[in-house]
Amino acid sequence: MKQKLAKLSEQCLADSKKAVTSEQINAVKIKYLGRNGAFSDLMKYLKDVPKEEKPEMGKLINDARVEAETVIGEIERDILKKEKEARLAAEKIDVTLPGKEVKTGGLHPLTIVRNQILDTFISMGFEVVEGPEIETDEFCFQKLNIPKDHPARDMQDTFYITDNIVLRTHTSPMQARVMESKDRKPPLRLVIPGKVYRSDDDATHSPMFQQIEGLVIDKKISLCDLKGTLEEFAKSVFSKETKVRFRPSYFPFTEPSVEVDVSCSICGGKGCRICKGTGWIEILGAGIVNPQVLINCGLDPKEYTGYAFGLGIERVTMIKYGIPDMRIFFENDERFIKLYK
Repeated sequence: MKQKLAKLSEQCLADSKKAVTSEQINAVKIKYLGRNGAFSDLMKYLKDVPKEEKPEMGKLINDARVEAETVIGEIERDILKKEKEARLAAEKIDVTLPGKEVKTGGLHPLTIVRNQILDTFISMGFEVVEGPEIETDEFCFQKLNIPKDHPARDMQDTFYITDNIVLRTHTSPMQARVMESKDRKPPLRLVIPGKVYRSDDDATHSPMFQQIEGLVIDKKISLCDLKGTLEEFAKSVFSKETKVRFRPSYFPFTEPSVEVDVSCSICGGKGCRICKGTGWIEILGAGIVNPQVLINCGLDPKEYTGYAFGLGIERVTMIKYGIPDMRIFFENDERFIKLYK
């Protein structure tokens, strides 16, 4: 048995030294060290060895196998190293060739403008709050002083899921949710971004679009506070030369209410086709929070006042970049995205 083991070890060493390629050394490894290799076969003869000699013989076979593994491993590493060096020496690399272009992604213009708007209000101390896109009739309308017979309830404007569940038509429901929350008390300073849904579809309207709602509740809040905030917003998003003006309007959740215009960012207020020659572009609606809304949400209008505003991110983006048709935002055209990288 010992003679067989010595002869096997010698043969294994000789075959290993003859190997000059990775294929040859791998064949040697399988022949001697594989599951059905020579060393495994030798273990079968242990049954013929006297009982008292079996432990010693088993140890000798294992030691011989480990030694063979070590030798074959060293030879294999040497062969692989030489083969790698040979491949590298054979490769010819032209260092003057231009490198391969690495394509990088970019943010959608709506995301760019959304982030810019939120950053502007965060810098003024506003907190970002988000809410559900599927709302109850109570929070979407009733809490905001929009009664059952209000035109905004028409099927042409609102997507109803049930009689009392709708896809929210604005982000304003979160105003009511925050105001009546027991965990939050005035002063409040919030911006609420999110998707909203209305049954509209043309060049300037979409069934789904994004809004950012703003709400401030505190003592002695006035239109002056609102205008100062919106002027800072307009100068940050458009340019430092941008001007803001208020026009009287009507919204059921604010009183007084205003439409807010900014000087045209394309012509600088001189008049062009974008602003229809007026030098102004309507950008959002705003106003002082209606006292009834405060009452509906559990706040005392004699103690607190506030202002609210809502703007469409798509509209701001269209004005900022001079984009004529809202539908292009949703066409997934890579060429369009590249314009704003």
